Amino acid sequence: MTLSFRFGTVGSPLATPPRPGGTVGGVRYAASLGLDALELAWVQGVRLGEAACAAIRAAAQQCGVALSVHAPYYINLNADEEKWPRLRKYLMDAAHYGNLAGATDIVFHPGTYFGRPASEVLGRVLPRLQACVDELRAAGNPVILRPETSGKAAMLGSLEDVLELAKIPGVVPCLDFAHLHARLGDGSMNTYEEWMDALDRYRAALGSQALKSLHIHLSGIDYGPKGEKNHLVLEEADLNFRDLMRALHDSGARGRMLSESPILEEDALKLRALWCEISGEAEVP
Repeated sequence: MTLSFRFGTVGSPLATPPRPGGTVGGVRYAASLGLDALELAWVQGVRLGEAACAAIRAAAQQCGVALSVHAPYYINLNADEEKWPRLRKYLMDAAHYGNLAGATDIVFHPGTYFGRPASEVLGRVLPRLQACVDELRAAGNPVILRPETSGKAAMLGSLEDVLELAKIPGVVPCLDFAHLHARLGDGSMNTYEEWMDALDRYRAALGSQALKSLHIHLSGIDYGPKGEKNHLVLEEADLNFRDLMRALHDSGARGRMLSESPILEEDALKLRALWCEISGEAEVP
């Protein structure tokens, strides 16, 4: 049997050999470890051409690795009118070249509130995101845009925010459970009951089938009163990974689970092992 989740890393595994190196090497090395997902970390910009994209696509298809993209950090759906066209291009370039590289999902940070109420901000950003999807579809680009849950309460990206954005067809959240745990800075979102409630809200908003294609980021996380500080290795964190896996299993979830730990592939393999233990699933060679 195959596992309910594909496991992988955000960015190429740290121990990727220097030859062939790059993303193609990362894809091949991930597959050699038994990982079958990889998120291309284009977080500082999209700096590759069509030939490189074709090579990445071919390697992923050959190795059976599912690809996604983490778009540049600079995207902010709530930017002022002067800055928005430039920031929008980061998202559209990630979607264009990501599609050429074989990625099906484009993860991005939706932005900041700038001190305004969430309802007001959402009223501004929804039309902008809709226009991005419309342009992609007009170009024949089928990628899913995935706004990520944020680890800071000052940032656009609560669970409620991303579910609201997902009312646009072609937009589906990226659930970073570490961010949800850190967001309020009070240690909440760390029990089986809280995770089940979040997954129930996800199902209620997007339908049961949406739980079969979750896109999850996961790591340990350090946080304070204002939320996320930095990512941690799993064993250094207070996040209750076992209860989270139980909730995912009991809700019938499937999809991709990608490590953002400082020890990327090591913790990706630990997450996969924990999932197999909790779910009772095992891979058949």
